[in-house]
Parts: sequence; structure tokens; C-alpha cells
Amino acid sequence: MYIAFIALTSAFIIVDNPATHLSLQDFHPETFSSTGISALLAIAGTFITAWLLIKNIRGAFLLGIIITWILGMICQAFGIYQVSPEHNCLSLYPQLSLSTLPDAFSSFGNLFGALFETENWTRTGVESSGWNLLLSLNFITIIFALLFTDLFDTLGTLIGVSTKCGLLDQNGRLPRIKGALLADSLATSAGAIFGAPTTTTYLESSAGASAGGRTGLTACTTAILFLMAILLAPIFLAVPSFATAPALILVGFQMISILPKIRFDDYTDAIPAYLTILIMPLSYSISDGICAGIISWTILNVLCGKHRKVSLLMYILTVIFIAKYFCLA
Repeated sequence: MYIAFIALTSAFIIVDNPATHLSLQDFHPETFSSTGISALLAIAGTFITAWLLIKNIRGAFLLGIIITWILGMICQAFGIYQVSPEHNCLSLYPQLSLSTLPDAFSSFGNLFGALFETENWTRTGVESSGWNLLLSLNFITIIFALLFTDLFDTLGTLIGVSTKCGLLDQNGRLPRIKGALLADSLATSAGAIFGAPTTTTYLESSAGASAGGRTGLTACTTAILFLMAILLAPIFLAVPSFATAPALILVGFQMISILPKIRFDDYTDAIPAYLTILIMPLSYSISDGICAGIISWTILNVLCGKHRKVSLLMYILTVIFIAKYFCLA
């Protein structure tokens, strides 16, 4: 649900609505040539990608993205799709110039060097700076908030993708999960030093799993392709969100196939699972969904006299999660 919701909003199929918060794209004439046509292209791409999947054509997701992108470029050529930066609808034609790459690497150097300039470690409205800033209670609170957010985002993604791959054991546990968490933590720390967004385990990995990826070779291939993408960045940056949305929507469909494994006859299990699924897209956070599931599961089992079912670890996590929201208040 979460990954599909991201795709639906990025493709403008689901949009903001002041009355109902969210609604379907209304295809208003004033915005049809930007967000409206983007939504239609995403819907068309979803049907095309679904057809490729049903026909069991290898590379269906990639082909769906390329076909949808080409359809978008055709629409731009005929004036049906128009560039509108205010609506986040940019040109669909790839720019083949590599002249901006030196500037990108220069910015990377400035970001990396800022880590060692402690005199510039400041926070607006706070007198302390440099190393003194690290000793403040606010900083510690932020660290723990980021820790739990990243940890449970990663756990949720790992379990979800591993379930799709059939890598979980008979107890629903992922063998050798420590290695995966270590790799994720090292990547997250290195990415922060380099000034990059959080390089955590990403939910889009499920697309690789759906295509048949089951081993570390899939991850290595993805990493190599990402390195190559640096030189081809002008091309890949032109791929619009409405072209990638169909793949994510259908990946979300494939991942929801694990729902029959939930014991719906036991409300102490089913209700927390339902809350987890519900909160993830509505809060736009995997970690908040997991928090809601763990807290509700612990409380419901205690209230229903099934406290022996709750392990010490679950009690500790419940207390930590509740404390987390108090700290962030």
C-alpha cells in the first residue's frame, strides 16, 4: 500500500484536496497539459506494464517505464504535454550534455569538507556551536529519533522484500539479518558524511525481487548500474515520475500477496497488522506503521489476558516507541 501510494501521488493520480485531504486527479483544463496528462500517461503505463507481466515478458517493469516515457515524449512533441515547473512537470527530453558534472563533484567536495569544520556546526536559535552542540539534549533526542526511523524503515523493507523472495525461515525470521543491518548502517553513515540523502535499504528493491532477483548478485548489479548512471545522469534525470509509477503500483500489488498469511481469525494479531498497513501510507512512513503495529499488538494482548504471548523485547520496544513520540512532541 505504501509503495503504491507513493507512486500514485508522484504521478498526480492522487492529489491534494483542501476538503478531503486527498482525491483523484480532476483533469481540470488549466492543468490538463501538465498534471492531467501525466496522470493519464501513468494509468496507460500501468495497463501496459500489467499486460507485459501477464504475458510473462522478462524485463516487464523496465519495458513499461521506457514505453511510458516514450509516450510522454510523443505527447510533448505534439504539445499535449507542456513543461510546467510550477507543477513539477519538466521536459521529458534527455539532455545529453555532461557539462554540469564537474560542478556536481565540486559540490560533493564542499559537503564532505563541511563535516570537519566544527566552527560551522550551529543551530538557529541555539547559542552553543561546534562540539558543545553535540552534548545538548536536543541533539541526543534527534539522534535517537533518526536511529529508530532508519532502523525500522530498514527492518520493514527487509522483511517485506524477503517475504516476497521467500527467504524467511519457518518462524518468519530472516537468517543472517545482522549482515544486512550492518551493510545498511555503514551505507547510511557513509552517505551522511558525503552529504547524500539517507542511503538506507529502499523499498523499490522489491522490483528486483519480482523480476527474479534472489541473491547478492542482484544488489551488486544494481550498484554497478548506479555507478554507470552517474555518467548517464542527464538521461536518467529526464525519466518522469509518471513513467516509474506504473512499476511501483504493480510492485505494491505483488507485495500485498502476503496478506493471506495474516491470521484474521485472531483479532489480537489481525488488528495490529491492519493498523500497520493503514498507518504506513497515511503517515508516509514505514517506521510509524511498524510502531503502530507493535504498540497496538502489545496493548491488545495484555488487555485480552494474553500477556504471556508478549516477549520482554516487545514490552521494551513498546515503551521505547511511546517514549519516542513523547520526545518528538
